Amino acid sequence: MIVTVTIRDVARASGVHVSTVSRTFSAPHLVNAATRTRVLSVAEELGYRPNRAARALTTGRTHNLGLIVADLANPFFPPLIKAAHAAARQRDYHLFVADTDEEPAAEEELALAFSKQVDGLVLCSPRSSGRTLERLAERVPVVVVNRRLRGVPTVLMDVGHGAGLAVEHLAGLGHTRVALVSGPAGSWTSDEIRTAAGQVPGVEVVVVGPNAPTERGGHAAAARVRDSGATGVLAYNDLVAIGLIEGLGELGLSVPQDVSVVGIDDIVPGRLSRPKLTTVAMPTAAAGRLAVDLLIQGVSATTSLETRLVIRDSTAAPR
Repeated sequence: MIVTVTIRDVARASGVHVSTVSRTFSAPHLVNAATRTRVLSVAEELGYRPNRAARALTTGRTHNLGLIVADLANPFFPPLIKAAHAAARQRDYHLFVADTDEEPAAEEELALAFSKQVDGLVLCSPRSSGRTLERLAERVPVVVVNRRLRGVPTVLMDVGHGAGLAVEHLAGLGHTRVALVSGPAGSWTSDEIRTAAGQVPGVEVVVVGPNAPTERGGHAAAARVRDSGATGVLAYNDLVAIGLIEGLGELGLSVPQDVSVVGIDDIVPGRLSRPKLTTVAMPTAAAGRLAVDLLIQGVSATTSLETRLVIRDSTAAPR
């Protein structure tokens, strides 16, 4: 038989009033530290779990958070989601995840639906317009990952710095013409990569794009990369780089003998591909944890996380 432990049971065993137990879970900062510790210990021992629905009615908070990503199929996102989920659980929050399939309209629809059911939203690589995101932030607390937005807390993975390192690496190998295989139109990440790549002296950058941020998008760009005359390539992400390498192979070009290719993200498939992919490692797990921290704490800040170049087998000196 299942016995339900109530808030009154916890209060009786702790030697405090029911209202003290309630405050311990809904507003712990209002409870004496020793009392709070005793109540939590008794609650754990008895197996008591507060009723979230009832708590939401009294506090106005659901202890639910929403996380919206551009594409769940992209291996870039799972480490971020897992870290965000762990950070939320540590603070007694539930995390709900949704996928927009790279569609701005779906993103706006999901965000508006979530805003009625959660205490805050994390938007990862959002595709919606700046005005749309600003209006959303007026309805519900929002933290944005990898998109600079005025007045909205932001976690940036410094892809510009990493892109600069990647093009400098190609230049150091002797490449003077580099193709930038960009991502979707209007992508903040693409703009950051393009700006940084264009600042490396002695290198002519040719933009090939826009492209879908997928293996298929990279594969479709192969002929344009070949025709660009570039001997080095910086791809929007690792999936694009992997698809591009396959497409170049079908055109009779070898990597890195004929063309050097660098990706961005450092996803697992890039480490297992042949050749192993030179890439810019992105701190996705750290970004997920930090985004949840900022959201729960209500901190309005822009934080930039460092990226680094990982040199493997897909880059070499030009012929």
